[in-house]
Amino acid sequence: MQAQVKGWGNSQGIRLSKEILQAAGISLNELLEVTVSDGVITLTKAFRHKTLEERAAEYGGQLNLDGECDWGEAVGREVW
Repeated sequence: MQAQVKGWGNSQGIRLSKEILQAAGISLNELLEVTVSDGVITLTKAFRHKTLEERAAEYGGQLNLDGECDWGEAVGREVW
């Protein structure tokens, strides 16, 4: 596929088709890292930490934070 560089206000922009974005797993308004090396422009998804809600959703929304956890006997000089 090809894309054309166009003027966009005082900048330039490239429009990517919906199919290209879907194939790359990129959604609208997603932040991308841009790197340039030897005349090649590379776009990659920017790393971001998951929110607590996103992490909880991975476990069916259950964090099970309602009790104490036994970490075993003290090792070193920590105080219990």
